[in-house]
Amino acid sequence: MKALISVDMEGISGIVHSSETNPERYDYQRGRELMTAEANAVIAGVLDAEPTADVLVADAHGTFRNLLPEQLDRRARLVRGKPRALNMLAGLDEETDAALFVGYHVRAGEGPGVLAHTMNGEILDVRVTARAQGEGAPGTGHAPGEDGQVTGRSLGEIGLNAAMAGHLGVPVVLLSGDDAACAEAAALIPEAVTVPVKEALGMAAAVTLHPEEARDRLRRAAADAVSRRTEIPPLALTGPLDVEVDLASPHTINLATLVPGVSRTAGARTVAFAAPDYGTAYRLILLLAQLATIRPA
Repeated sequence: MKALISVDMEGISGIVHSSETNPERYDYQRGRELMTAEANAVIAGVLDAEPTADVLVADAHGTFRNLLPEQLDRRARLVRGKPRALNMLAGLDEETDAALFVGYHVRAGEGPGVLAHTMNGEILDVRVTARAQGEGAPGTGHAPGEDGQVTGRSLGEIGLNAAMAGHLGVPVVLLSGDDAACAEAAALIPEAVTVPVKEALGMAAAVTLHPEEARDRLRRAAADAVSRRTEIPPLALTGPLDVEVDLASPHTINLATLVPGVSRTAGARTVAFAAPDYGTAYRLILLLAQLATIRPA
């Protein structure tokens, strides 16, 4: 059995402020320790249920160099650093039996949610629509077909990553974070186990569990989730797909339209593209997120 544990930072118990998640801020080291301890709790839970499991842990926050390797459970292997294929899901493949999302946060524009965002501050929203047979290109205002195809759904890191796992046939069996993140996950994957480790009061405030209590709950939940992995379906978004991305910066929009197939829509902040399948869409969304980090010369 192979498991991939993707660990973000904003949804870790006890963390409520960017000073705890930013390497340049004073409280970052403490945030790293809390993050590593929660990763260890989930590793332990997976191995409680499947003692011979191959466990990979993907450091999935910011620089992807946050988890403390020397403090990580030695029974797991760590994926760290960037750039890398599949970004927050590095190490995931068709042979993976279960994905577990730890320390995740709600998408941009939702809330209250602790440190809510989607990838970075430049991405305001991502909408993915499964196109009914015969429909036109994105941005043409087509209506959903009678075959029940989904209309454009806003997705944050939870949905985008869960759908990429689903594209490879891998179910997301567990997610932890604040209560808003857990609600977002439950709306997408009702069968998944969710572990709220804090109750969001706002962007930088929460009622949080004691870290040791959070770890105990995570260990039990991870064991339960992995044991029930065959009962949890992957989140599948089948193609062809239309994607719209709202961007905060005009500079980023200008860069995005240099990418073949990406066009600006009538909306002042929106770019759109079509993709034959979700794997292609996911990689192009990651490229747009990277372009958003480029500042004008």
